[in-house]
Amino acid sequence: MKACVLFSGGKDSSLCAIILKNLGYDVELVTINFGVLDSYKYAQETAKILNLPHKVICLKDTPLLNNCKNIILKDGFPSNGIQYLHKQVLEILSDSYSVIADGVRRDDRVPKLTHGEVQSLEMRKNIEYLSPLMGFGHKTIKRLINEHFIISEKESEDLLKSDYETEIRELLKMEGKNPLDYFPKHIQSRVMGLKNPSSFNTK
Repeated sequence: MKACVLFSGGKDSSLCAIILKNLGYDVELVTINFGVLDSYKYAQETAKILNLPHKVICLKDTPLLNNCKNIILKDGFPSNGIQYLHKQVLEILSDSYSVIADGVRRDDRVPKLTHGEVQSLEMRKNIEYLSPLMGFGHKTIKRLINEHFIISEKESEDLLKSDYETEIRELLKMEGKNPLDYFPKHIQSRVMGLKNPSSFNTK
């Protein structure tokens, strides 16, 4: 069965993809791009490392990113805007895929669907929504990542990924805003290699 994995090239979405692949799913990595930056290229690089098919879906002709930006400007912080964007992206993907997965973890706050929102999405769209990392705590995920991935970690403004935040930040800059006024400094990661390629069934 084909599973669409929302993919940023980061450690969580990469671990999600590998877990599902080894469970027997036909994994397709899907990166959302809004046409502000060609940031999808970072996910393309990691997809090659994982040896998994990758697709870019461009939503530049939709108002989604601008709506997200307006929510962030109104709130003064990013969580509600990113939550809005993630939910809208899942709605769009559910029109094309019967199984959708992401790298949301148990300890994450945003983006993250409630149990009721997951049930609603699955029932309304007749899909399966998977978050395999929800069963793992921070320590377990950290151990699995350290065992299997070679990663690069830097401050968010110094390491670009193929996630929502990268294009949101650029859109804020284009409007003369300082992203650091809305996004607190934090560490981003990107998968740069596999420590034990033979341990992954990605053929």
